[in-house]
Amino acid sequence: QVQLVESGGGLVQPGGSLRLSCAASGFVFSSYTMSWYRQAPGKERELVAGISSAGDTTNYADSLKGRFTISRDNTKNTVYLQMNSLKPEDTAVYYCKAVLGSWGRIYWGQGTQVTVSS
Repeated sequence: QVQLVESGGGLVQPGGSLRLSCAASGFVFSSYTMSWYRQAPGKERELVAGISSAGDTTNYADSLKGRFTISRDNTKNTVYLQMNSLKPEDTAVYYCKAVLGSWGRIYWGQGTQVTVSS
């Protein structure tokens, strides 16, 4: 079955960096676009970044451009999110998302908590 397992979250001081990973299994990873979303307390889940199946096209939420970088390693079935210059407002649960098959079924990971605080 499809599994998306995020890791790499934690507590970091403002200005710090984290790299999140999402390990995928149960589908042909290299065939699908992957995305990162986040959800802060009391807020709706929002798109952070997306990456094409080959990794040659990326897109970002406008407010995050220049600080966050999405990448993938299709040999490891893993998508990454490098987060730099973190701010307290980046505090959220970060989720990995895949949309698979001709019906566009959506799969989410369990999320990883990122807390930016001094």
